[in-house]
Amino acid sequence: MRVLPDTCIWSQALRRSDASSKHADELRRLIEDSQVGLIGPIRQEILSGIRQAAQAESLAERLRDFVDLPLDFDDYERAARYYTQARVNGVQGSNTDFLICSASVRYELSIYTEDDDFRRFSAFLPISLHEPAAA
Repeated sequence: MRVLPDTCIWSQALRRSDASSKHADELRRLIEDSQVGLIGPIRQEILSGIRQAAQAESLAERLRDFVDLPLDFDDYERAARYYTQARVNGVQGSNTDFLICSASVRYELSIYTEDDDFRRFSAFLPISLHEPAAA
């Protein structure tokens, strides 16, 4: 199944200190197998906060190898419904988290994340979570 890696997975894989972590290794494997999807809000989060302009541009250039999956009003409306559904279930999340859920449903992508919020969302939203392959 194709996956939608969350920002936290990309961040681990892109940090030199975590370059050989299980998540970095799994992301590399998924990329090599052409199984990775990306959406604009995740791209923005990955690139946000990089203080050195040269480093930010280098990373942006590397990420240009990944074409963003298009999002439209249905995706945003579904994300808003998911937000409301989460609140009804006593769970909070960010607008970006629910947009990730919405895109994953539309494109039938499994979400690859370490963020426990998505585990909570999976109890009542029709999302699937990616588990790294055993080493």
